[in-house]
Amino acid sequence: MAITHEFRSGLEFDVATLENYLSDRIEDFAGPLHVRQFPGGQSNPTYRLDGPKASYVLRRKPPGILLPSAHAVEREYRVMHALATHTDFPVATPLLLCEDNGVIGTAFYVMAFVEGRIFWEPTLPELERDGRRDVFMAMIETLADLHRVDYREIGLADFGRPEGYVARQLARWSKQYVVDAEVAGRVATMERLIEWLPKALPTIEPAPALVHGDYRLDNMIFDSAAKRVLAVLDWELSTLGDPVADFAYHLMKYRLASGGVRGLQGVDLAALGLPTEREYVAAYCSRRGIAEIGDLEYYLAFCAFRLAGICHGIAGRVARGTAVSPQAKKYAAQVEPLAELAWQTAQRV
Repeated sequence: MAITHEFRSGLEFDVATLENYLSDRIEDFAGPLHVRQFPGGQSNPTYRLDGPKASYVLRRKPPGILLPSAHAVEREYRVMHALATHTDFPVATPLLLCEDNGVIGTAFYVMAFVEGRIFWEPTLPELERDGRRDVFMAMIETLADLHRVDYREIGLADFGRPEGYVARQLARWSKQYVVDAEVAGRVATMERLIEWLPKALPTIEPAPALVHGDYRLDNMIFDSAAKRVLAVLDWELSTLGDPVADFAYHLMKYRLASGGVRGLQGVDLAALGLPTEREYVAAYCSRRGIAEIGDLEYYLAFCAFRLAGICHGIAGRVARGTAVSPQAKKYAAQVEPLAELAWQTAQRV
């Protein structure tokens, strides 16, 4: 019986050509492959490749006109390779990077498939009450471990400009907002934040670290017992920068309403067996070996603005017709609520 492949419209590629390419480049590779596209992924289309000997995951740039520096699968591959080669930090083993658009139409990389559990809702309805805290502690300890990695020792000293991360991010997302506003529309609260955030920048910047840029629950794979992170996924936004900003982005789930962009605001944490925001901050500080985090409310306002900017970019891709996820319209609708959250948080700085 012929093997069928599951692609979303416009994101197909020639599987036989891919099989021929991989056969000479991945040890013990064997076809034929059964290809299934994962439903998630707002930026880079991702596919599961199942062969008779092993399974793999392929991430590629989307086809079409792309914004400069976006969809950087080359950077994803580089940081994962450095971590897999030089540390015990949990990442899927990267196997191959292809920058030749002639193979499947765009640049891509292939990594080993990691069998495990992925959770989507921060309330963790799949788990019993006693098991939920373990997931949260594993998440936050893994993020703290990333921020403790010496990026110079693993060959990433030139992976970004270590200083001035928040200022550069503000400039980047402000500029991106202007570009996307041409098709996605203007948002008054975003424009107030674009004016206020640079003026209120903290005067003391934490020591730089390797940062993930999009560290959240559904970007990691847990073991079967849901006690340990087996792999952190989606390194497209990783760079050198401010670890507090990276942490605050992850912490923001406590401030986000459930529904839309998934959050915990209004949820009875004690009833669910989840740590409070204060406990979560303390666990991060303990693992990092630091006493406290200064200017946290500013960082949370910045991160809500940044997430609003990401969603505004998704709205731009929806308008351009280049959005790759069926959930894109839902995320695009979060721009104004996130901008309002950022502005409300800014009032507490």
